[in-house]
Amino acid sequence: MPQYHIIIDLSDRMLYVLDGDRVVRGFPVGVGKMVTQTPSGEFEIINKVPNPGGPFGAFWMGLSKPHYGIHGTNNPSSIGHEVSHGCIRMYNEDVLQLASMVPIGTPVTIRP
Repeated sequence: MPQYHIIIDLSDRMLYVLDGDRVVRGFPVGVGKMVTQTPSGEFEIINKVPNPGGPFGAFWMGLSKPHYGIHGTNNPSSIGHEVSHGCIRMYNEDVLQLASMVPIGTPVTIRP
């Protein structure tokens, strides 16, 4: 059974999925603006919501830090930039793939 762990590298604007110590997928992400930066630290996925509506795209995965999550976007041109209010934005097809891979409880490390 896979032992998934998500590492989000804010400086690279990349999200990596690891199985044990091995990177199995990498996805480009959009991150928080200078004034609403994405928090760094250790979190975990606490819920999953398909089709949350609004700017959250095709899927929402809430983090153990309230009001923060990994989600899709209705603005794909924002991926790769510092644009969000602190959440991690992904292309809709990528967030759907990620959501199908990782269970609730998956650890998430966010590095500056």
